[in-house]
Amino acid sequence: MEAIRQAIVDHAPGEELARIPLPETMRAAVVRKSEIELFAGLPTQDKDPRKSLHIDEVPIPPLGPNEVLIAPMASALNYNTVWTSIFEPVSTFGFLAKLGREGELGARHDLDYHVVGSDAAGVVLRTGPGVTQWRPGDRVTVHCNSVDLEGPEGHEDSMLDASQRIWGFETNFGSLADVSLVKANQLMPMPTHLSWEEAASLGLVLATSYRMLVGENAARMKQGDVVLIWGATGGIGGFATQLVLNGGGIPVCVVSSEEKAQVLRAIGAEHVIDRKAEGYRFTDDDGRPDYAEMRRFGKKIRELVGRDPDIVFEHPGRTTFGASVFVARRGGTIVTCASTSGYLHEYDNRYLWMHLKRILGSHFANYHEAWQANRLVDLGMIHPILSKTYPLEQAAQGAYEMHHNLHAGKIGVLVGAPEEGLGVLDHAKRERHAERIAAFRAFE
Repeated sequence: MEAIRQAIVDHAPGEELARIPLPETMRAAVVRKSEIELFAGLPTQDKDPRKSLHIDEVPIPPLGPNEVLIAPMASALNYNTVWTSIFEPVSTFGFLAKLGREGELGARHDLDYHVVGSDAAGVVLRTGPGVTQWRPGDRVTVHCNSVDLEGPEGHEDSMLDASQRIWGFETNFGSLADVSLVKANQLMPMPTHLSWEEAASLGLVLATSYRMLVGENAARMKQGDVVLIWGATGGIGGFATQLVLNGGGIPVCVVSSEEKAQVLRAIGAEHVIDRKAEGYRFTDDDGRPDYAEMRRFGKKIRELVGRDPDIVFEHPGRTTFGASVFVARRGGTIVTCASTSGYLHEYDNRYLWMHLKRILGSHFANYHEAWQANRLVDLGMIHPILSKTYPLEQAAQGAYEMHHNLHAGKIGVLVGAPEEGLGVLDHAKRERHAERIAAFRAFE
């Protein structure tokens, strides 16, 4: 692996990279099947990814048709790695077992360890039979929609395919490893002005936000729309804020500190609500909805922008969903994914049905949406929201911080890259966007 990494750092041509033999084993961040019950009986917040996410030496995955082996130079953490590492809401080994029952290629994934990670920027090492668009040496970012499209359902939108899975969460051989296995239709060209760790922080959350707001399949934001964005300095929230600003919308950003509010103002968001400073609590001590608090929250939004939100960008879930339905304008849309504070949402249906509001579920993105989102980055219209970076050996610490909301933006992980800042090809282009690229570094 050291020879491969050095060749990549030295910008060796693809032919040279292809001649370097692959090792038999690799480093990888894994959870172990033998530890599924490690946190049995503990409250969610007491489950510690640092105890369950290990760096092990495991075999290089075998390559199949229409697949590619890449060397991730960097990866990034997402909440699905937190869920995997605390075995909630279910163990991901159930996903791997189901995939294993689908045939010989699926059986490769059903192992007693799970290599995690759903974001990557790196270099193609090997291509399998049927791959024609990518070659060894290509610099790529990876989106996490793993799908074959054998059935008819996904040919209009691949996220509807019955076999659609999230790479590194519902499949094995994710990005937190020296070598990762992906489908060729997961690859996208790496933006030339970004470092490895910056490019690696884009895929999952940017494409998720793009589909929720911009693509044809969810809220379809238009110019002038007021968009309420919960967790606006988090992963998907940070990109949602940029997409709204870039698309002519008016973001109303909800954050948990003045420090986070300052970062958003620096990138052009004028309307920011510090929920902790305001002390919002949308349920009482018995868990009943507090409509007075919801009205106070809605009044604050109207004070800022003069109207109720056309779209609510909803991802915290349980703690915010009732308020999201309440404050959306008559005929407005609540678009939802993730539910990081809990999956069981409670809301008053009177404020949905009688005011003709809509709730839309959204899950990641199809290849076209991911490609278009990546293109916006290459055009310099959307920028990374990387706040800090850890080496692979400390990925579990990053997952712990994400679990306890001790971060902002994205947490990167150096895998093959020996240090931060490598991988940039177009330095002049980078210089034009340097301030925005560095905006979230204030949280380091």
